[in-house]
Amino acid sequence: MVASNLVAAGTGIYGSAADQISTPLGIFVDVNLDLYVADCGNHRVQLFPPGQSNGITVAGNTSLNPTITLRCPSGIVLDAEKYLFILDSGNHRIVGSGVNGFRCLVGCDGQGSQSNQLYSPFSLSFDSYGNMFVTDTFNHRIQKFLLMKDSSALSFNQPKFCPTATWNPDAITIANQSIVGQWPRAIFMNTNNTIYVANRENNTIVMWDEEGVNSAKIIHGSFTGPSSLFVTSNGDIYIDDGQENGRVQKWNAETEIFVTVMNVSSECAGLFVDVNDNLYCSLYDEHQVVKRSLNDAVITSNSVAAGTGIEGSDPNQLLDPRGIFVDVNLDLYVADCGNHRVQLFHSGELNGITVAGSESLNPTITLRFPSGIILDADKYLFILDSGNHRIVGSGVNGFRCLVGCDGTGPESNELSGPFSFSFDHSRNIFVTDQWNNRIQKFQYLEESCGKY
Repeated sequence: MVASNLVAAGTGIYGSAADQISTPLGIFVDVNLDLYVADCGNHRVQLFPPGQSNGITVAGNTSLNPTITLRCPSGIVLDAEKYLFILDSGNHRIVGSGVNGFRCLVGCDGQGSQSNQLYSPFSLSFDSYGNMFVTDTFNHRIQKFLLMKDSSALSFNQPKFCPTATWNPDAITIANQSIVGQWPRAIFMNTNNTIYVANRENNTIVMWDEEGVNSAKIIHGSFTGPSSLFVTSNGDIYIDDGQENGRVQKWNAETEIFVTVMNVSSECAGLFVDVNDNLYCSLYDEHQVVKRSLNDAVITSNSVAAGTGIEGSDPNQLLDPRGIFVDVNLDLYVADCGNHRVQLFHSGELNGITVAGSESLNPTITLRFPSGIILDADKYLFILDSGNHRIVGSGVNGFRCLVGCDGTGPESNELSGPFSFSFDHSRNIFVTDQWNNRIQKFQYLEESCGKY
């Protein structure tokens, strides 16, 4: 005969105390008999160790280390390393935890019926290959999201530095106007130390190995005056063609053919492709950052990532945005050039936080027309402070000037209107020194960090 049930969690009275739950949905019990509950009504995930009636909040606003905001979570899965995967139903997405905390995995572009969207999903499961299956409730379908085997492989260098990292103040010119044209803006260096520069004078892309500019490959295209480019790990090149032709083009590394991948209304002063294959463009003249998923078979309309489209300095506004950077948590950093600040827009948020500039919470640096941003491996900011003709970096002791600290000019220790920069595998800095019509290399001094 069926025995009476025992209480595993909850008092039977809804509430938010440690021993209470409100509208519980998905549950997961691991091999240690730890019970995880998607506590929908309290917007959290609770862990109840065996025999314990008081739960521990492991995800949600009231967790010990809050890293993600949930809205009616409905499903939970633990992976082999006991990292959490949560179906965040009210936010129409799936989030996952890892060594760097939580990040959005799928459904990161808001609710809808497109292939990259969900609408009130309810439960999820994995197959043996790591692919994800989701009940997309209000779209009346089951969605399969393929695991990208190389999703953790970034195409660019994101070094780790010690607090005293130093660069030789005297740069080496590695390419002049004869190679990169007049007023170069866009540079990208991949993890193989291949350098890509957009030649705005000849409307070409020049690419060469760091040690061999004389054997440069020149890619001809039908773009005009590009201000930005981005290279993915498979070698595809995304290049701005917005000012004259209202588009972003992709050069396919396999076919060596250009195709249009995004329609835009102005110059893309910054381009970025995130770990979920979303393409971002900072619309300089429209005071906005837009994005679209590259996984869609057809070009869909762009969604707004930041900015109202009306210039201003409010938290939800931008003024002449330039360089952008998106980290693995899908947090968006914008060089808000006209407002002389760097704005951080957390994933899904339209109000930005000033993280550098005179209006930041802890002002430690004054910026003038910042145009480029890179985060290092520890999430410290490196900023191309274009109007001050220098590069500054943050660390445990705040911001400091790194290169170009002696004012503007044509000397080896000076820059003039620099626009973008990149790191190589050895932590050297490469800069498009725009008004000096050259690419400068500032060598990292290894002795400044010892064996760090």
